[in-house]
Amino acid sequence: MTYYDKMDLHIHTNVSDGTDSPLGLISSVKSAGLTLFSITDHDATDACSIVKSSLSAGDPAFIFGVEFSCKDEDGKYHILGYGYDSQAPSIRKIVDVGHNFRINKLKKRLDFLEKEFGFGFSEEDRKSLFALNNPGKPHIGNMMVKYGFAPTKEFAIERYINKFDIKSEYVRPEDAILAILGAGGIPVLAHPSYGRGDELVIGDDMDKRLKRLIGFGLKGVEAFYSGFTAALQKEILSFAEKYCLYITAGSDYHGENKLVRLGDTNLNKDSEYPKGLKRFLNDVRICFPKG
Repeated sequence: MTYYDKMDLHIHTNVSDGTDSPLGLISSVKSAGLTLFSITDHDATDACSIVKSSLSAGDPAFIFGVEFSCKDEDGKYHILGYGYDSQAPSIRKIVDVGHNFRINKLKKRLDFLEKEFGFGFSEEDRKSLFALNNPGKPHIGNMMVKYGFAPTKEFAIERYINKFDIKSEYVRPEDAILAILGAGGIPVLAHPSYGRGDELVIGDDMDKRLKRLIGFGLKGVEAFYSGFTAALQKEILSFAEKYCLYITAGSDYHGENKLVRLGDTNLNKDSEYPKGLKRFLNDVRICFPKG
C-alpha cells in the first residue's frame, strides 16, 4: 500500500454545489498539499472524467467519486461511491435518476418561493438554473442575493429556502449502493453520525442504521470527517472495526459555499492508518497521473 501524506476523499466542484471548476480544483488540491483526492459531486460524475483526463506528471493521485442524496422510511443518508467505472450502465442510470429528482425539486422550490414570498426570477435566470448539472440550495440562494431578496446566500437558505417542506423524490439507499457495486465501486456512508438537519444518529440508532445498510451491500464509513468531534469519530471507528468496514477520510469541501478547507479531514497523518483505511486504499481503483 502506498502511504499518502495528505488525502481528501470528499470534495465538490461547481458541477454540483461547489464553487471550484474541475480544472481549478486540481490547482487548489496541489496548493493544499494533497497527494490523494476524490471528487464526490452530488449525483454527477462529469467532473471526475474531466479531472482524470487532465492530470499530468507530478499531480496527486485521484479516485473517481460520487455522492448520492438518499432517503427511505427510516431517514436520510448520503452514500458515497468510489473507484467505479463511470461508463457502467448501473452508475449512469442512477446518476440520471438523481439528476432528474434534483431538477424536479428545483422547480418545486422556485414555485414555493414565488407563491409563499413573492420571489420571482426572470425567465432567462430560471433557464440558467435549470441548465446547471445539479442545481441546489446554494444556486437559488445566490440568485436571491442577486435580486436583493436576501443579504447573503446563507440567510436566503435559512430564512426562506429551508421553509420548503413539500414531499420530494429521493434515490433510495439500496438503489444507490447496488448501482455503485454494479459499477465495480465501493459504497461508503458519508458523515454517518449526521442524519436529517440537526439530527444526530449515535449509539443503538447508528448500529441499527449500519446493519440495515450493510444488508444492502454497504462496504464502508467516512470515519474521518471535518465536522466530527473526537467522540463521534471514535464511535464510527469502533463500528468500522465491529463490522469490518472500509474507512475513508473527507472534508466535504464546497469552495466558497462552505467554511471548510481542503484536506480538513481530522485524519492525523503522523499516526498509523487504521486497518479499514489501509484496506480501502489497497482495494479501491486509484488513477495515477501519466508520466
